[in-house]
Amino acid sequence: EPQDLPREVFAVDPTTVCQTLNTEVLYRCRKCRRALFRSSSILSHTEGIGPTAFAHKRITDSARLSGNSQEKCTSYFIEPVQWMEPALLGVMEGQLLCPKCTSKLGSFSWRGDQCSCGRWVTPAFQIHKSRVDEVRTLPVGNIQTAKT
Repeated sequence: EPQDLPREVFAVDPTTVCQTLNTEVLYRCRKCRRALFRSSSILSHTEGIGPTAFAHKRITDSARLSGNSQEKCTSYFIEPVQWMEPALLGVMEGQLLCPKCTSKLGSFSWRGDQCSCGRWVTPAFQIHKSRVDEVRTLPVGNIQTAKT
């Protein structure tokens, strides 16, 4: 069990970095608007073959098996961010809560977790897309806009 993690493991908390003109997307808690992570913290993974990859779990809903009507990945898998440190120490898995309003954002597991596209991601720091907003900086001035 990880008891003490080196500081290099964690991405910088976006609230501690000064806001400069940046083309990077910022992700905020949908409930309280606290900055959580930047697009540079998102870990990409190749798309799995979908729920059919986990047929041993007896998924029988044909709509979920086709999966062509919606985006396959419903979560972001990110590198750990500094605000997560208290929740990560000493445990193998658990919930990720907003550090400001404590609403549930997702979950983590050092063993890994399954993405909705069917890919297994290890370790998994999973934030649900429905719990965060994308904030992009417009090229003109420092006006920010939120994409929901």
